[in-house]
Amino acid sequence: MSEPTPVSELGYADALAELESILDRLEHDEPDVDRVATDVARAAELVRHCRERISSARLRVEEVVGDLAPDDAAGLPPD
Repeated sequence: MSEPTPVSELGYADALAELESILDRLEHDEPDVDRVATDVARAAELVRHCRERISSARLRVEEVVGDLAPDDAAGLPPD
């Protein structure tokens, strides 16, 4: 079995797909006792990574939207 891609190298979609795969395996397959701890640790790492990606995207969106707001100096009345 090959080593999994480091989580830091995964995009959001790939991390989410791997997380869903792990959850599906834990919920529907007969758990492999030797693999459960590894799967749970990897899932936790993937969840943290996805949360960080969402947070980062949210900040970038807020910056872009903030740049679109009219300047007070433009003479426009406030909303």
